[in-house]
Amino acid sequence: MRVFFLVGLVAVTSAPLVAGQQPVTRAEAVAAALARGARAAFGRADTARAAGVLRAARAFPNPSLAATYTKDVPHYHYIADLALDLPWLRSARIGAAASARDAARYGFAFERAALRFDVDTAYTRALAAAAHARLSRRNASDADSLLRMARLRREVGDVSELDVRLAEVNAGQLENVAADDSLAALDALLDVQLAMGLPGDTPGITLADSLVPPPDSAPGDPGEPLRVAAAAASLSSEQRGLTLAHRSLMPAPSLQVGIERSDPAEPSGTLLPTVGLSLALPFFNWNGGEIAQARAARDRAQADLDLTRREAAADLSRARRGLVAALARLARDRRLLASADRVAGMSLRAYAEGAIPLANVLEAQRNAREALGRYIDDVALANDAAGAVRLLTATAAEP
Repeated sequence: MRVFFLVGLVAVTSAPLVAGQQPVTRAEAVAAALARGARAAFGRADTARAAGVLRAARAFPNPSLAATYTKDVPHYHYIADLALDLPWLRSARIGAAASARDAARYGFAFERAALRFDVDTAYTRALAAAAHARLSRRNASDADSLLRMARLRREVGDVSELDVRLAEVNAGQLENVAADDSLAALDALLDVQLAMGLPGDTPGITLADSLVPPPDSAPGDPGEPLRVAAAAASLSSEQRGLTLAHRSLMPAPSLQVGIERSDPAEPSGTLLPTVGLSLALPFFNWNGGEIAQARAARDRAQADLDLTRREAAADLSRARRGLVAALARLARDRRLLASADRVAGMSLRAYAEGAIPLANVLEAQRNAREALGRYIDDVALANDAAGAVRLLTATAAEP
């Protein structure tokens, strides 16, 4: 019989393919989710909308043309009205729109990073569930072998009926665990399909990557987190919006240029030029409501930026501590797993030689199974912790 630890290790790292199902790597799953996922589509739409707002802010106002007829001479009047886009109003309007676009870009970048993290976590959980299922099937097969051994030894009179009954109970329990783990692995695989934008009713993919521990080193600090950058850009947009509200107290004037004709006092066909300037007089509306709204939005954006900075720092610190603890648990798990496997192998040989009772073998194998199960779970948790650190240190330059 193979050594239990080697069997468990092969169960964790191997990934048999199923006919008719497409093997998908972790990177391919993330790329599919970014291309077809609804969250990515929402982010692209928000970014395109912000770019459209900036384009509209940079546009110059269109002139208007009025043609009138009066009984008084001259009879015909053609007047073009052009609103003047004053530089101090234009700069504040464009600045607010540009900062809003930057906030949308940073938000979209963080949403992509969060989507990568979610798909990466789902893929890791599917790998762990598949490893548990393979381990459970192997455990059920080993329990059947042990049951056959107990029955053979009962026939020759080496053991009592109690050992056979214990072996039967153990085999039945492990068979139930194998069935439950198989269903859990299927559900986890379908979750990956749903995250990729594929149907989630039947399995259509297999996991091509293996469940391995993450690198021991955590990503460095690239600078300002995406959430903080988005909040800072939002604050800048609101501040520029407040500036625009203050500068709009006196609305922009409009220049009027036109011609008049059909004046009997002038020779036939004479065109008379007209020039005027239209000013809005702030007698009743001092723009106080808009200024108050802009100031409240600015204050709220400032509070949101302060809160986001504190939360981002706390989340990153927590994620780094979790990654360090997870890597330390993996190191302990490796030592415990090796010891538990040796004990299980030695107890099985001792039982075959009649040196120890079956209960000792079952206890040793249970400890080895639990040690390997904990190792699988801790590898998955360590990968999730590393993914959380990558999420919180993501930059807008990442694809």
